Amino acid sequence: MQGLMMDTPLLISSLIQHAERHHGDTEIVSRLVEGGIHRYDYRGAHRRARKLANALGALGVEKSDRIGTLAWNGFRHLEAFYGISGMGAVMHTINPRLFPEQITYIVNHAEDSYVLFDLTFAPLIEKLAPMCKSVKGWIVMTDRAHMPQAGIPNLLCYEDLVNAQPDDYEWPELDERTASSLCYTSGTTGNPKGVLYSHRSTVLHAYAAALPDALNISSRDVMLPVVPMFHANAWALPYSCALVGTKMVLPGYQLDGKSLFELFETERVTVSAGVPTVWLALLQHMSQNKLKFSTMNRTVIGGSACPPAMIRSFQEDFGVQVLHAWGMTEMSPLGTVSTFKSKHLDLPKDSKLAIQSKQGRSIFGVDLKIVDDAGKELPWDGKAFGNLLVRGPWISNGYFKGEGGDPLRKDEKGRDWFPTGDVATIDPDGYMQITDRSKDVIKSGGEWISSIDLENAAVAHPAVAEAAVIGIRHPKWDERPLLLVVKKKDTQVTREELLKFFEGKVAKWSMPDDVVFVEQLPHTATGKLLKTKLREDFKDYKLPTA
Repeated sequence: MQGLMMDTPLLISSLIQHAERHHGDTEIVSRLVEGGIHRYDYRGAHRRARKLANALGALGVEKSDRIGTLAWNGFRHLEAFYGISGMGAVMHTINPRLFPEQITYIVNHAEDSYVLFDLTFAPLIEKLAPMCKSVKGWIVMTDRAHMPQAGIPNLLCYEDLVNAQPDDYEWPELDERTASSLCYTSGTTGNPKGVLYSHRSTVLHAYAAALPDALNISSRDVMLPVVPMFHANAWALPYSCALVGTKMVLPGYQLDGKSLFELFETERVTVSAGVPTVWLALLQHMSQNKLKFSTMNRTVIGGSACPPAMIRSFQEDFGVQVLHAWGMTEMSPLGTVSTFKSKHLDLPKDSKLAIQSKQGRSIFGVDLKIVDDAGKELPWDGKAFGNLLVRGPWISNGYFKGEGGDPLRKDEKGRDWFPTGDVATIDPDGYMQITDRSKDVIKSGGEWISSIDLENAAVAHPAVAEAAVIGIRHPKWDERPLLLVVKKKDTQVTREELLKFFEGKVAKWSMPDDVVFVEQLPHTATGKLLKTKLREDFKDYKLPTA
């Protein structure tokens, strides 16, 4: 017997329809690439998304065609999120921080028929266009007055295309499993691989992300997403904000501490989301200028492990609650968020910080488990660490065009699990903590040493701006940890002082064997430490203990 419920498909277009109908006058504010501030509301965004769908249709775009975007967080990019997917085409967000060769590869691999791009990327597009064989036209996301003088073939003006169309477009009722958007992994090894989301997975993920024990956003919030809209499905924020009617403040390309702080204050932002490297610059700007937030009360930090020192600074120095989150492009991306259970609320400050430093509990829709190398499931005791596997309705079951083969693992019941490549522990309350990437964990004398634990301990030192730990070959212990440190401006610290700083904070056998001070550390296109580069750079380094 089946239930007697309407079979209404879960579609991305329904999110913007809902936002217009119930939150039509809620503002969307954008800092423009051309300069100045643009303001409109969900009603205006929906109207222009329909016009964009008409414009793409007039260009010959059909269902399942891939449409690329190379753009910052702005109102036109938001319109593309809805106009492209809503018409049945596939929204392909491209990370401009990838190497040009990687961008060319993924445009060709995706077979993008058109690419929308912001003005700042015109020089890049001019170089890439001749090598992107499938692209029929390049659409500059600006008006006629700001069109670039560039040697780009088939160059089109976004505003001309949109303004030439009516807004009486009716969104098609698609199968909810229709492909909606495409996002490529950063490709730290080999070519990037495409993750193909569906309307169903995106809407379900938007629901879960907005929940109180997840990102906890509502129509009473003002959200400034620092996380780029080209990164990991924009952490669901363009969708979750429309779902609940949150005011959005889109910062464009100006992500320096001063520019962000100005927007936080002028637009009375209450909540934000971004990676640790961006927050580092903001906190330094605020500390140097003795600034405080007037409305901001919480932020989501993900993309890489957030150091406890940063959590402490946000909460104790600036009154902003930190929601430590974890996920992957292959997970749409949200998997866990570290929020308290009621029994934790009266714990001492340091005990609560220890909980927040973990990546958190899985949100509904995501199941987790840790296994050993033989696939045996390990206990949730907070001590055993193993390979982290996930499953759920918004988790990838393969890559676009079958690249990389079948990534899934089957359990004893025949169920599919996705291997994350992370090594983790899970405690009895379900809080998961990443101890390392499987390829980054340091194996020393039969014991595993977490590079993340050592990095978190190092950045708690007042003179350390950023730290990375890698394993160096050792004749007796197989590997030992080497600490690489970027010092804060106008500070001094010695190797000996740093090593002494670790005493009592980590097990003696896991302390770094040496410290090297560097001017900067390499990062991936998504802001994570690029440890493959560090291991290559220091492959011949000889430890003093060797």
